[in-house]
Amino acid sequence: MTSSQVQNHQLAELYEQDFCQWADAIAQRLREGRFDALDVEHLIEEIEDMSWSQKRVLLRNLRIVLLHLLKYQYQPEQRSQSWRSSIIEHRIRIAEAFEDSPSLQAYLLENVEKSYQRARTQAAIETELPLKTFPDATPFSIENVLNEEWLPD
Repeated sequence: MTSSQVQNHQLAELYEQDFCQWADAIAQRLREGRFDALDVEHLIEEIEDMSWSQKRVLLRNLRIVLLHLLKYQYQPEQRSQSWRSSIIEHRIRIAEAFEDSPSLQAYLLENVEKSYQRARTQAAIETELPLKTFPDATPFSIENVLNEEWLPD
């Protein structure tokens, strides 16, 4: 085994033992331009995971907005500042995600209905209303869902 292969093997082992130390070692090698001394397999895995992580957070925020919009619309007697605050907070988080990564807008649009179905199920559980109370497809336009000023009547 060459010394480069030994270093790469040691890095791969370090990845399993101490992620932070592994990340520091990778960053140092990148700064130094030592691309032949990288643990490429794990580096690729981590970069892909960063993207998936951002996508998961985005959809979680969308689901929470949809959940509270459903509760707001279908339980008007229960409306609270807490629900409004949560809707606004998660809309802001979505907007900030779009500022950081505009490509997430397309991902969100592709997943609105899946997020709605999860929000619908959760709304039925939280409100103790029958699932059929809530429309099969999202009753809200995406423009309204993301509009910081809009709330259902």
